Amino acid sequence: MNEDETSGERERPRSEAGGTTGKNSTPEPRGTETAGAATGKDAATPDPHRSAPGGGILMGRPFGVPVYVAPSWFVVAALITWIFGGQLDRVLPELGGARYLVSLFFAVAFYASVLVHELAHTVAALRFKLPVRRIQLQFFGGVSEIEKETETPGREFVLAFVGPLLSLVLAGVFYLGMAAVEPGTVPGVLLAGLMISNLIVAAFNLLPGLPLDGGRMLRAVVWKLSGKPMTGTIAAAWVGRALAVAVLIGLPLLTHTGALGNATEDIGGMETVMDALLAAILAAIIWTGAGNSLRMARLREHLPELAARALTRRAVPVETDTPLSEALRRANEAGARALVVVDGQGDPTALVREAAIVGVPEHRRPWVAVGTLAQDLTDGMRVPAELAGEALLDRLRASPATEYLVVEETGAIYGVLSTADVERAFVQAMARPAG
Repeated sequence: MNEDETSGERERPRSEAGGTTGKNSTPEPRGTETAGAATGKDAATPDPHRSAPGGGILMGRPFGVPVYVAPSWFVVAALITWIFGGQLDRVLPELGGARYLVSLFFAVAFYASVLVHELAHTVAALRFKLPVRRIQLQFFGGVSEIEKETETPGREFVLAFVGPLLSLVLAGVFYLGMAAVEPGTVPGVLLAGLMISNLIVAAFNLLPGLPLDGGRMLRAVVWKLSGKPMTGTIAAAWVGRALAVAVLIGLPLLTHTGALGNATEDIGGMETVMDALLAAILAAIIWTGAGNSLRMARLREHLPELAARALTRRAVPVETDTPLSEALRRANEAGARALVVVDGQGDPTALVREAAIVGVPEHRRPWVAVGTLAQDLTDGMRVPAELAGEALLDRLRASPATEYLVVEETGAIYGVLSTADVERAFVQAMARPAG
């Protein structure tokens, strides 16, 4: 970290990776997402400093897992209320304006079913001792963000299958409920709608392509047969891409030909446009999710290469009142790129932040003490030099910082690990083809 090198180097922004909707997600070096409902998918996040759970309104913590409702859900709820309200006007015209209240109840009940679908994934993950970061209900369904990858293809299959299974169970419960009410009434119509919607959710998520639950099940089967999780991911992801194309082309054709039960004479220009738009959105979600699954799998394959010892910058110890210019001179002579503040006994107490050094003009550096630019060390900022792969990422994620002190087993200073270097290694890992 000589003066020229430090002044010319800027702190790099943190990046995030991950999916938006979908079933279980392969762990980003961080974890897995299982999203169910309208669409499911695998999502993973390589960023060790991804923000804390959020992205909506916190609704509760079943099984200790926070459940959030994303703002996009309200858009879908309004759309479902409007569409279902139009259908109720034909089935129960006597409801009048009250049909929209019934439709709103249906929208809420439907997403409650989606939540049950996601809770099935969550309970299975917790049963396998896989931590779940959060559940989020959003535009096209729900996402269960699971922090780690399953260790065996059998567990992968079970984790993916429980979501559609619970949707099928719910459909059966609503079907039995229909026998207890009079057909053509509000309860009868609601139960019929919930039964059909849960059947659709289950059937859609059982399609054998990532990022859907069926894709994870296919991945587990190929993984079991080949012995390689990466082979399973590649197969399921390409099937997912084929499904995306099939949805884009096939859904409008099915609707236009009346194959879905609608009379062709009732299909107008607006319905055709809406069907095409829906197909495009679903196809984009599936295609993107499949691509994300491939990228995350490639990243996981290279995870062992992310070793703290290999990524650590050499550091020189300086006392807190050392002028910055003198500290940088010592670092330059030693070929080091980081500064560690030590006390009188030589024990490390703080790290000089790279971004803070960059912010000090060169002419002021003789008058600025390194202690004023340093961040006090916490236990979480001390990283063993032998950490690598997911263990390293877990350690960094637990204590977000821009720099970490890397130490040997004896406690001796090995160097400083910069978040920017870790992220650059992520980018390089994702750019390399999988083996």
